[in-house]
Amino acid sequence: MPLFVLSLLIAFATVAAAEPPTAEISNDKVRVKVYLPDAKNGFYQGTRFDWSGVIYSLEANGHSYYGPWFTKRDKSIRDFVYEGNDIIAGPCSSTSGPADEFRPVGYDAAKPGGTFLKIGVGALRKPDDARYDAYRVYEIANPGKWDISRRPDSIEFTQKLTEGGYGYVYRKTLRLVKGKSEMVMVHSIRNTGKLAIETTTYNHNFLVIDGKGPQAGTTVSMPFAVRSARPPNAQLAEVSGSRLVYKKTLKDRETVSCPLEGFGPSASDHEFRIESPALKAGMSIRGDRPLQSINLWSIKSNVSVEPFVTVSVAPGKTFTWSSTYGYYTLP
Repeated sequence: MPLFVLSLLIAFATVAAAEPPTAEISNDKVRVKVYLPDAKNGFYQGTRFDWSGVIYSLEANGHSYYGPWFTKRDKSIRDFVYEGNDIIAGPCSSTSGPADEFRPVGYDAAKPGGTFLKIGVGALRKPDDARYDAYRVYEIANPGKWDISRRPDSIEFTQKLTEGGYGYVYRKTLRLVKGKSEMVMVHSIRNTGKLAIETTTYNHNFLVIDGKGPQAGTTVSMPFAVRSARPPNAQLAEVSGSRLVYKKTLKDRETVSCPLEGFGPSASDHEFRIESPALKAGMSIRGDRPLQSINLWSIKSNVSVEPFVTVSVAPGKTFTWSSTYGYYTLP
């Protein structure tokens, strides 16, 4: 009996240790649960998306706004596949919430065996002369050092890394606005190296409202007349005026994906509203930097508006950008 009990305790401790580390922030309107960066037990360990600020639950005004857009994981999957009713995601795509991704820094200049940067992940090993592939899992040669600072209504992630001629201090803060159903996401990169950091970043914004994807009547609105060089399937959605409107609830393997154009050079065009009349919930995103481009991607489980921003940081300089997220109900 003592040996049996001991075995159970060891098994329980092993399971408990494998749980992803988490944190929670809240105000009187919003409650947010966040996965923390962790190379051993972290929820996300791919090399595509930033490891910090992975939100797996945000509740506001009686609605939930994030959660896994996939149902299973499989290390052998490159991006994602459908299997019956399941959506199975690979290691590089299986994250959630407003997920940041940075284009690689120094990849083309690196030789096989050398390293390049993925901000928010670390210095990755370049295995061969093949083109960079966001869905490929690269060896993390140098993860840098992560520090996390928490308050009841905010959490700050800091990654410090030095690799070759590159060096940076990357900070990402999630802060809830007092008395409002709003979250501000603030980024900064301080270049501590000898080489300039030139990249592009975007947020995938995996929006899953109340556990559902885009419903019939869901709209994506912008403050400018929208056009698209590759408009979506007209039976699924259409671009009209300053909006993209879903004609039907997506199901099975239906996809709405297209670039959105028509914005100007001012940051005032960096604003979106995603509203679902069927679910009586909406979300707004407002950025403080001019847009480089916008892409929309959606399947039956989520709708993702992806705003791209150019990041250019000379040695010794700091670059900042932020986004304000608003969560609200519809009549």
